Amino acid sequence: MSTTPEHPEPSTLAPATIVVSAGRPARAQGGHINPSVPMNSTYVSRGVVTPDELSYARGDNDAWHPFEEALAALECGGGEPGEALVFSSGMAAIAAVFSLLPEGGTLVLPRHAYQAGMVLARQISERHGVTLRYVDIADTDAVVAALDGADLLLVESPTNPMLEVADLPAVLGAARAAGVRSVVDNTFATPLGQRPLEHGADVVLHSVTKYLAGHSDVVLGALVTRDAELAATLREHRTLHGAIAGPFEVWLALRGLRTLALRFERAQASAAVLARRLVEHPEVAEVRHPSLPGDPGHDRAKAQMTGFGAIIGVRPKGRAGSADPVGRADAVVDAVRLWLPATSLGGVESMLERRRRWGTEAQTVPEDLLRLSVGIEDVEDLWSDLDQALRTP
Repeated sequence: MSTTPEHPEPSTLAPATIVVSAGRPARAQGGHINPSVPMNSTYVSRGVVTPDELSYARGDNDAWHPFEEALAALECGGGEPGEALVFSSGMAAIAAVFSLLPEGGTLVLPRHAYQAGMVLARQISERHGVTLRYVDIADTDAVVAALDGADLLLVESPTNPMLEVADLPAVLGAARAAGVRSVVDNTFATPLGQRPLEHGADVVLHSVTKYLAGHSDVVLGALVTRDAELAATLREHRTLHGAIAGPFEVWLALRGLRTLALRFERAQASAAVLARRLVEHPEVAEVRHPSLPGDPGHDRAKAQMTGFGAIIGVRPKGRAGSADPVGRADAVVDAVRLWLPATSLGGVESMLERRRRWGTEAQTVPEDLLRLSVGIEDVEDLWSDLDQALRTP
């Protein structure tokens, strides 16, 4: 009698293979190679409900499982297995993380980070007496000092939009030694760039909307942890707060995940080329990208990450006789024809925006900073469009 081989264990595979192979249905003659989209709000259920039983789709949903399985395999790699939880948005995932803070607790967070998350942190501070300790996440000594008496450490690395790079082993190790729970937003780096759980993070956070799904057509978030008790707490928050994802959106995210390795490799390579050229451009005053040897985060990124990411920070030079750097930056955005003026990132299409056009962005972000999200278009076309926009009077 012939037998059907099982899928290989993710721990034996490279990340570029995991994105393609994980979360597949069991192999069966005539069976599906892709998971279906089960459209159910409730399930047949009798008697006492057991913890692993599907009963009502807000509490658990088999539409989520393939994506969660694949993301957990990516973030955990060959180490101890973990659990991923998909949420209705990145903000829903952030809210779940902040729910871990006790009343009157202390949150250590980067001075530069995703601005909507920072707005939520300020609201929690005002309403629940939570103390916020802002730090330069690249200043390891400052981060470690801020952990004294804290309850939660939030790390972004690289940060949004300033691209500062944290010393993850040092700050996460210090947090663990101090008994402070740690969360790392891995949206910019992706699990292909770094795996924070391997450096001691308690939770990894993703805006799935960005690189993981990769096509600017879904809004989702996710959390990953190896702590079963913590996973149960976060799952309960998701259920009781209704922060649940739609089946089709999660299916789209899994389909997008299949090409993550190719997309991210292409985008990173193009970003490195563009960053080097922008440094030499006569109309550019400053370039931020960890691939640049002179960038403050270069050495750490080289030591900790696989690649340098596909986000670039650029400040155009002001025109002679003009004292309006904001107007100059806005003019560049208005002049591009291939790059999309848009606020998101991580899609197949290249996007840019002036970050301080958002009133809630950190005041320490330069007003004329343009955040560029490099997509998968031909790099020469991207460069030609940027060059002409920068030179436009």
